[in-house]
Amino acid sequence: MSFQAYLDNAERQTGITPRAFLGLAAEKSLTKHGDVVAWLKTEHGLGHGHATAIARLVTKGPEFVAAHHTDGVLHLDGVAARS
Repeated sequence: MSFQAYLDNAERQTGITPRAFLGLAAEKSLTKHGDVVAWLKTEHGLGHGHATAIARLVTKGPEFVAAHHTDGVLHLDGVAARS
């Protein structure tokens, strides 16, 4: 599964876009990978793989993720924004 697919599936499960998750994590001052994963699992019901993908996005930033885990394109505004 591609990194983008993990983000898209997490959005489908929660109704929260990747960009919104970035904002929510910032509001909670979550910066450590393990803390982000735990929050996503307990408060949003995500499984480990999906929580880990979003945690990487939160802790490393969109630019890093786009450069290292995609073909340079990362969609953060949700699946509907691409339709």
